[in-house]
Amino acid sequence: MTSDAAPAPHPAPDHAGTPDRPGTPDRPGTADHDGAPDHDGAPDHDGAPDWTRFYGAGVPARIEVPDESLTDMCERSCAEAGDRVATEFFGATMTYAEMGERISRAAEGLRRMGVRPGDRVAILLPNCPQHLIAFYAVLRLGGIVCEHNPLSTERELEEVFADHGARIAIALDTVVPKLRAVPSAPKVVAVNLLEAFPLVKRLALRLPVPKLAAQRKQLSSGEAGDMTWKQLVSHPELPASHPRPTIEDLGAIQYTSGTTGVPKGVMLSHRNMYANALQGVAWMHGARTGEETSYAMLPMFHAFGMVLYVTFGVYKQVRQVLFPRPDVDMALTAMKKSPPTIYCAVPPLYERTAQGAKEKGISLKGVKWCISGAMTLPDEVVELWESVSGGRLVEGYGLTECAPIAMGNPFSDTRKTGTIGIPFPSTLRRVVDEDGEDVGPGESGELLVKGPQVFQGYWNNPEATAEAMTEDGWLRTGDLVTLDEDGFATIVDRKKEIIITGGFNVSPSEVERVLRDHPAIEEAAVVGIRQERGDEKVVAAVIASGEIDEAEVRAWAKERLSAYKVPRRIVVVEDLPRSLIGKVLRGEVREQLTAGK
Repeated sequence: MTSDAAPAPHPAPDHAGTPDRPGTPDRPGTADHDGAPDHDGAPDHDGAPDWTRFYGAGVPARIEVPDESLTDMCERSCAEAGDRVATEFFGATMTYAEMGERISRAAEGLRRMGVRPGDRVAILLPNCPQHLIAFYAVLRLGGIVCEHNPLSTERELEEVFADHGARIAIALDTVVPKLRAVPSAPKVVAVNLLEAFPLVKRLALRLPVPKLAAQRKQLSSGEAGDMTWKQLVSHPELPASHPRPTIEDLGAIQYTSGTTGVPKGVMLSHRNMYANALQGVAWMHGARTGEETSYAMLPMFHAFGMVLYVTFGVYKQVRQVLFPRPDVDMALTAMKKSPPTIYCAVPPLYERTAQGAKEKGISLKGVKWCISGAMTLPDEVVELWESVSGGRLVEGYGLTECAPIAMGNPFSDTRKTGTIGIPFPSTLRRVVDEDGEDVGPGESGELLVKGPQVFQGYWNNPEATAEAMTEDGWLRTGDLVTLDEDGFATIVDRKKEIIITGGFNVSPSEVERVLRDHPAIEEAAVVGIRQERGDEKVVAAVIASGEIDEAEVRAWAKERLSAYKVPRRIVVVEDLPRSLIGKVLRGEVREQLTAGK
């Protein structure tokens, strides 16, 4: 749904989209950006980029980041929210006051383990109350959080621990054996996930039933590590006089997926993460502090989940219903007791949730704020979701280097489904050709962004940092996009994933879109397989929804694509490798096809 007529500019709010939250400055502008359009179109009468006229009502052109750390922000939220629920986990609740106290106790425990300002501490946890506590406990000491997937392999953990050098890890007890194998041998605080369950559920899982025993084994191994979580939070609270971090300090290292090479550690300061949270606050203008309920379906160790739950959620004093994995049936069950008002996810989760709610007669009318990310949001998913819910579903865009969100579609009639929208407040963008020159509407070019959320560089990798940033501070995203006449961007492809065959460039996304239209193909992933002569062969891995005749599919595709874009091979697979948030990993697809799997 789009609006044919451009809306009139709306007045700027008195606050940065958060009139109900004390402590947010009431003047526009940031220390880093003056709001000049800088290659981005004519400014409006307030000096803001032209695209801001499409913002939702009340959304400011710029946000102001307070001169305080995330630690200060979290402590204020815990004090203000007090007895309001901070987390709900399988029915067990933790208030903001309780969370604040446990953060302080965990910080004291980590201090006694030797954590000092600038030290890296690894967290390997699913979504659970302990994850939030651990994150802010590390920050309180001036430490740097290194987030990792608890399902990472030993080889993957060896690689990243060798890079960041964390001497302490807070990990799910099932991960302890893998950490023991890491050459750097970090000390491990072992987290038994069952301890956060309500007593009745813990008791039920002890019953001698094979299915329950299997669930219990998945949730906890009983490994003690060097210290248990229960021991860590049994310490007295950290003295208030302990030195505090500043907003300029490094707060987190988030590793990129590594699908195109060795994972790189993205350095995010307190300012980067705080700014992105406030940009989300501004974008969801009207979300009420202390009154919203969010479903934490995406992993907190992923940059998207981090900003949604760890920073934005705590800032807005949200009741966060935590799920250790993205389980739609679990979410639908929870909705009967604690219906969400904020539900941010990826397209497959929206589709399955909407279908499940319709089948089970569960109302989604209370859901107002829904941002989709990580992959293209199809029109049919938007239509399905909005037919059963009470809010809009819009697509956002980001990358880990932007903490992670840089652009999005407005929560208004100005949104354009199928695009990644327009820049967030205080964010600028350019689209440039290979020579770094700006391109016009409809022309493809690399997306460059600049804003207070843009990272500090890659940990221990100045060469990669220099490659990612221009001399004047623009981040090269590596994504190829086109802009329409209103400045809304559409992703064409990933620059590094462009296939070069016979001297021609082939966009995998374009070929995938065509293949998905074939009646016998449910999903497709297109990659380039390098040949001896140096160029690449276009190959497609497809999930079939019917009988596949490779020759027929290739002939069908040739009617819709130039000959050099048609896949030379079409391989039927049962499933495609995906990240935990559901994004197809083309790098792994390429490895499997190259190996002949």
